[in-house]
Amino acid sequence: MSKRITIDPITRLEGHGKIEIFLDDKGDVERAYLQVPDFKGFEKFCEGRPAEEMPVITQKICGVCPTAHHTASCKALDDLFKVDPPPAASKIRELMYNAFIFEDHLLHFFILGGPDLIVGPDAPVDERNVFGLIGKLGVEIGKKVIDIRNRVRGVNAAISGSSLYPVCGLPGGVSKALTEEERAEIQVVAGDAIEFAEFALKVFHDKVLANDTFADLMTGDIFFHDTYYMGMVDESNRVNFYDGRVRVVDPDGNELVKFDAKDYLTHLEERVEPWSYLKTLYLKNVGWQGFVSGKDSGVYRVGPLARLNVSEGMATPLAQAEREKFFDVLGGRPVHNTLAYHWARLIEVLYAAERMGELARDEELTSPNVRNLPKEIPEEGFGVCEAPRGTLFHHYTTDGQGMIEKLSLLVATQNSAAAICMSIEKAARAFIKGGRVSDAILNMIEMAFRAYDPCLACATHCLTGRKPGMVYLYDKDKQLIRVIEPQTLK
Repeated sequence: MSKRITIDPITRLEGHGKIEIFLDDKGDVERAYLQVPDFKGFEKFCEGRPAEEMPVITQKICGVCPTAHHTASCKALDDLFKVDPPPAASKIRELMYNAFIFEDHLLHFFILGGPDLIVGPDAPVDERNVFGLIGKLGVEIGKKVIDIRNRVRGVNAAISGSSLYPVCGLPGGVSKALTEEERAEIQVVAGDAIEFAEFALKVFHDKVLANDTFADLMTGDIFFHDTYYMGMVDESNRVNFYDGRVRVVDPDGNELVKFDAKDYLTHLEERVEPWSYLKTLYLKNVGWQGFVSGKDSGVYRVGPLARLNVSEGMATPLAQAEREKFFDVLGGRPVHNTLAYHWARLIEVLYAAERMGELARDEELTSPNVRNLPKEIPEEGFGVCEAPRGTLFHHYTTDGQGMIEKLSLLVATQNSAAAICMSIEKAARAFIKGGRVSDAILNMIEMAFRAYDPCLACATHCLTGRKPGMVYLYDKDKQLIRVIEPQTLK
């Protein structure tokens, strides 16, 4: 019997990774690891570049999250140059951002995570994909998904100059105003987006929550972790993707701390595991106790489920009604089951659509005053926003000429990295017994990370186009006896 199981590559996510599972003599799981083999280098090769280039450089980290990095970068530049955007510019940015969240969340539900939920985790592997999902829901539904995502991306193209990689953000505002014609068209798109978001939630209720197997998994212990949660909220502690303060609650839902982006280093700490290039974040004031849950552990989670748990409500009526239903069905706030991320994500789809509509109806959106020019000497700036996968921080330090001297990126997936590892191992322990394993079982283990919608491309970046690696040699007692390092990168 093999004592090692490797899932390589892991599937239906952004980026590259693998899962290594080690079995004991009984064939049960002894340990399981999420390994990310790429090296992160954006912080280094951005040094020496003009700060104003960061919104168009850092967004190239990922083809799924470019608007998140563009937005966090713009906000960091606002802080760096000590200039506040005019109200119209802030509203244009927020409109762009909610459009991005809407289409990105739908990508995950209908293409990445949805096949597990609607086609089924134990379906044949050649059916666990977007084509299998369309086969279940119908071709017309597939066409509607493509159409609404395309039209919402068109909103971003009108605002930012590109449907994928925005080029509109500047220190103190945006590069162009919106016209009344564009505002009118966005109102139409937003109305259709709300209608589709309600449809997507109905699909979830009819096809997922009504499925006893999935309902049991979403309320059972296999995917359960009682952790801390972190997310951004407005002045009324409601979910806000674009602006606000960062709030952390404990496993009982009580507020631990609320802080501004500039104070992130006071509360968050990075650590490195020897088996992955994915850095792990934890709550500094709670401390690192290992990959364990509970109030004594500094492990926390971010993203859709976390945002619902840290908030006191949604800022739009339809999303708020669905949020109330969410907590009623799942036993109250906070909800700790990882699979609930899928439902929370669709609630955010509805909120994003509603917020798009609110902003599009605001007449100030077409004001020609869309930028305040920087006048201060740049030194240090902090930016934060809620990426689809969770809280994203950009931190820039520059010389007096605005050239980057130091850049730090704390990306969403890093925040949940410890919990993702824990979820994978717990699922592996639950499903693999006596060495018995199948394709369906391995997919159930992958479901543990897929619920988070992790972006490994954001969390780790290859500096040279290859995969530098550290080789660790262990003896039969699993004691480290030698480390072989690659040639130092110049």
